[in-house]
Formats: sequence, C-alpha cells, structure tokens
Amino acid sequence: MSLKIGLIKASLPSYFPEKHGIWASAERALQASCASEGANFVVAYEIPMNARETQAVLDQFAAQGVDFVLLLHGGFSMGDVARTVAASAFRCGFWSVPEPIRTDDIQLNNFVSLNMSMSIARQVRDLSTRPVQWYHGSPDSPTLQARLQTTLRALKAIKALDGAHIAVIGGLAMTFYNMEVSTSELRSRLGVDVVHHDIHELTGRMAAMDGARVSAEVTKIAKAARVDGVSDAQMALTAQAALALSDMAQDGAYDGLAVSDWPALQDLPGMHPGAAFSWLEETQNLPIASEGDILGTVSQMVAKAITGRVGYVLDMTEPDLDAGQLLMWHGGGGPLYLANDQKARWINHPMIGRGTEDGPVYGAISDLVFRDGPITAFRVARNGHALFSMTGHVAGRDPSGFTGCRGWIEDFTIDGDTACLEDVVSTVMAHGLEHHFILVPDHHANVLTEFASWSGLDILGRVPMRGHLDRRDFT
Repeated sequence: MSLKIGLIKASLPSYFPEKHGIWASAERALQASCASEGANFVVAYEIPMNARETQAVLDQFAAQGVDFVLLLHGGFSMGDVARTVAASAFRCGFWSVPEPIRTDDIQLNNFVSLNMSMSIARQVRDLSTRPVQWYHGSPDSPTLQARLQTTLRALKAIKALDGAHIAVIGGLAMTFYNMEVSTSELRSRLGVDVVHHDIHELTGRMAAMDGARVSAEVTKIAKAARVDGVSDAQMALTAQAALALSDMAQDGAYDGLAVSDWPALQDLPGMHPGAAFSWLEETQNLPIASEGDILGTVSQMVAKAITGRVGYVLDMTEPDLDAGQLLMWHGGGGPLYLANDQKARWINHPMIGRGTEDGPVYGAISDLVFRDGPITAFRVARNGHALFSMTGHVAGRDPSGFTGCRGWIEDFTIDGDTACLEDVVSTVMAHGLEHHFILVPDHHANVLTEFASWSGLDILGRVPMRGHLDRRDFT
C-alpha cells in the first residue's frame, strides 16, 4: 500500500494565510511532491483551534490510514494543536513558511509558532526515539522540497518493511553465525515477518519445471548478457532456479528472499544460483540476499524503497591501504544495471570446483565492473536495531579486481564525517558489522539517516583508526 501523508492547516483566526495564498500553494506543492514519490495526500480542510478539534482530525486521519501528519503553521497557531499532534501515535512534522513581507506589520508570525511547537513536542514526546521533523521554507523552495523529499523517501522505506514477508530458503549458510537474526525482534522492531522453506522445495520445483518454459527463459537470459563458457546444462539450471524462486515469491506473496546458495545446491542439482539471483534482481527488482542473510534482504528492501532499484549484495573484500581504495565484490548475484561500458557477462562461478580435476566449470554468475560514479553502501544490522551507511565514489582501475560483481571505492564519508580507508576498516571492525553490504548508485546518506531516525535505530558512526586498542571504540 502507498504511503499516505495528511496535512493539517493551523492558524489563529486570520485572513492573512488566505491573503498570501499560504494554504493553496502549500497544498499544490505537497500534492506534487507526493505524486513524484508515489505517495497519497489528504488534507483536513477544517482548521483546528484547540485540542478537541485537533484530535477529531487525527481520528479521521487514523481511519483513512494516514502514515505521516504534517502540521502547517500558516500563521501563529495554538499550542494546544501542536501538543495534541505531538502527543499522538503518528510520525509527524511541523512546517512554517517565511513572512511574505519583512517590514511594517507582521503578517504571519509563524516561525515563532514553529519554535514554540517544537519546544512543546519535547515536553510530550521522547524525541530521541520518536522524533518530530521541522521544516521552514516557502512551498516552492528547492531546499524545502529536498527536505520534504528526504522525509517521503525515508517513510517509504519504513512503509515497505512494515508488514513485509521474507522467505528464507534453505536456512542460514553454515558457519555464518554473524548473520543470525532474532526474527521476533525483527518483527517487533521493523514489522518484517520471516517464513522458512526447506531447500528441497526449491530443488523440487526446479526439477519439475516445464522444459519449454525453461528454454524460453534461457533465451531471455542469454540476450541480456553474453554467455562466456557456461554450458547449456548450467544455463538451463540457472533458468530453472530463477523461475522456481520467482514462483515461490509469487505463491507466498513474499517481498524478498534470503537463499542459502551453498553448499546444498552444489550437491543437488550441482549448480550455483548467483546468475539466477542477478536475473531476478535485474528483471523483477526482487530483493534477494545470498547465504540466508535475512538482514541483507531487509537492506535490499530498503534500497528498493529509497532508490527504486535493488542494490548489490557485496563484501568489503580487499582494502588497498596504500592507494586508499576499497574493493567491494561478491562472487554471487547482483543486477546488471550498474555495469560499465564493458557490459556484463555470464560466466562459471570462479571458486566452485577450483583446484579439482574438472575445475570451475559449473554454477553461473554475472561478471561485471561498476561504472564510475557516486555510491552509497549500507546495512541494517543487529536484529534490526542499527544502521550503518557510508558514501563514496567508484573509481575504475586496471586491473579491475576479482571476477564477479565489483568496483574500487574511494572518497568515503561515514555519517557525514569524512573518512579515510583506515577509518572505514576500523569502523566496520569496531561495530562488528555483518559482512554483507548493499551498494546502490548515488548518495543517499540523508535518507538512510532519516529512515533510521524514524525507525528508532542506532546510527553507527565513524570509528577512527588508532594505533592502539581502545575499549571505547566498542561501546
């Protein structure tokens, strides 16, 4: 269901908001902002003057399924109105607009009202866990529009998780204790429900797949990227896996999948589903994480809600401390859309079978190098209690790194702080972050921080590199 924003217009009895077009211009701007983000917009046309009238509006909003209440100070407003909104269960924000003239008689006096409302909110609400966002600017201000868009995108991510269902297929890959998750805590914190499926359901669906359907899917996959050395049998298994996973997602109405891609699938039917993950991420925008990583899938769902596309599930694989660049890589899946001019290709998994007599001759994956440009890498962590994010830039280099989905990253920031590569390494180690990170193009740190703030998540900041052990780094 779409995000729904509710607007309350607030002012003491005055003709000035109408005279200066405050209400109409605000409604037009909000309608346009919501439409651009696929959100719905409702307005309470009555202007409440006291707590009772405000509560009546909030009750209407609750019945309409409003997710976020925006209180617009069109003129000086009663503290009763702000207090009632702040004391409610809604996520909310307070907005004031600049004075239309800055001389002679004051027209609106609403920035003072905004100031008063925010101070009232602190008295009735724990703003550290249930914040109230404030906005000041004219409806057509680009700065205000950007601030509102950040809120809408953050709320979309929250909405996408609340009531979502994830299928875990095959359980957590063995030995990956760092990715263990309390599904009860995850449900309580973010509203995500987890359902487990045995790996044999996947392999059984693959084995029973209609041959004509498989052949048609192989043709589509081969058109999307060059097949380089992968046998026809392995491409057929890739198509079977993609179709079976797609069917399971549709049959269960799942919003994302966490799949144990090894070692069971290498024993039967003898493949790796990395290329199948890539195909579903590219063509269906389906959030998937390998190795049964539930929070990796949750992070993919956040990426999809914020950017419109799922990202890349990657490891921080090789820090080149001399060059100050970090290779982010994975030998499993990953969509194709961020490939550079060399394009993507389908290849045999480079590690499965390595060192054996046959060599790495089965288990298709996508092989690509990211195009240069700004990126964000992040992860929802700690049973859904914390968020880590950093920004950087992909900077191509030759050689380009290990075979698989990859890119060298530089120019880091963590929680708004400039960070060197040593700081990145120190931060990841000190926070004990699980080793899958979601990479998406462009910088989205502001939206992710607001998402974490509305959700009550701990925001994990930069831990600088030190030449000694400091226990405070782990607190």
